[in-house]
Amino acid sequence: MHRTATLFKFLIPSLIGVLMFLFPIQIDGETTIPVAYLAGLLIDLIGPDNVILIVVLLINLSALLTILFSWIVNPGPEFLKNLFRTNTIWVILRAAGAVFALMAYYMFGPEAVNSDVTGGMILNDLLPTLFAVFLFAGILLPLLLNYGLLEFVGSIFAKIMRPLFTLPGRSTVDNLASWVGDGTVGVLLTSNQYEKGYYSKREASVIATTFSVVSITFSIVILDLIGLMNYFGLFYMTIIIAGVAAALIMPRIPPLSWIKDDYYVEGEELDETIPSGYNPFSWGYKKALDRSEKAEGLGGFLKDGVKTVADMWFAVLPIVMAIGTLGTLLAEYTPIFAWIGAPFVPLLELMGIPEAQAASEALFIGFTDMFLPAILIEGVSADMTRFIIGALSITQLIYLSEVGGVILGSKIPVGLGKLFVIFLLRTAITLPIITLIAHFIF
Repeated sequence: MHRTATLFKFLIPSLIGVLMFLFPIQIDGETTIPVAYLAGLLIDLIGPDNVILIVVLLINLSALLTILFSWIVNPGPEFLKNLFRTNTIWVILRAAGAVFALMAYYMFGPEAVNSDVTGGMILNDLLPTLFAVFLFAGILLPLLLNYGLLEFVGSIFAKIMRPLFTLPGRSTVDNLASWVGDGTVGVLLTSNQYEKGYYSKREASVIATTFSVVSITFSIVILDLIGLMNYFGLFYMTIIIAGVAAALIMPRIPPLSWIKDDYYVEGEELDETIPSGYNPFSWGYKKALDRSEKAEGLGGFLKDGVKTVADMWFAVLPIVMAIGTLGTLLAEYTPIFAWIGAPFVPLLELMGIPEAQAASEALFIGFTDMFLPAILIEGVSADMTRFIIGALSITQLIYLSEVGGVILGSKIPVGLGKLFVIFLLRTAITLPIITLIAHFIF
């Protein structure tokens, strides 16, 4: 029999976690979540310029320690080994991230690297937000993970998530954190659970590449950019319908279906069987209290949080800087995405999309950055075309300047090649759905 104290140990941290990560709030007319709001306050408090300098220092410290511990000396503590000892590809990428960050900060070297549409944008616009979000999300993440919430939700939703999305019930919390809050928070949560052995390689890959959709706030920004704010309800409904369709299909086809159900921590395979005498609710409640009883106190909470923050700052920020800069360089200074889109002009015309040529140029450029399709398409006169490309840029989900870079920087086993294939498949699945709905609207 569990004590009343154990019940409160489950309820209080879990409720605070839900409020911080999953509860939308209205601030100055904008929808956000408390974690993102706190991140914004921190940036204002420290000052954007100071935050950028801190980011540059973190990325360069990461590169130096990674080179030191990967190629020169063997780190003693396991904590340092996990953070800074890695393979040659990641050493080079972290070093490249450090060089790009210095070039963008001090404005030296080729303008192509430090301009405000490539490295300058990644450093000045994106990384300060990631720095602050990673701090609060990392510190507060144990509220969702360590006190029984995932066990409780997992038992209740197992019979829904398994048949629909081939995922364990506990992934419901990750998915909600991504949809309601922010895709990077969802990736952070998923990576943490994968490293602890709660998700297999396949499950972690499916969650990170299927549910890490940008927040409602970003959707509003894109809608404002393409000049269709009066269509917000229909726009977000379209995203949900297309996103759910992709979530039903993607786990069942390669490359995600080919990823093995191996675990990062062997022997920790999740058992979702409900014993006789229990229903999903009562079994989830029992498991939640069992988990809560074993949870460490404040010291363990802080230790977990600091480890997660360090992992995000030192492992992910340099990768986002490197991959994001390289991706935007390709998009801005080469015709590669226009070439890739050109063969699809007849298909877009067949689907009845006005100004198909302009739409084709924005079709695949979202792989580098989610704002680029909306920027490319904002001058197009046809509302339908702007609506389709705007919605598609969100449902494509994988873009290297943020979510894709965070996935690549994490331990989730999805490389750059798989990410691009997943991006193409999501485009193929969601474009016809979005176009069909657009034909009903316009």
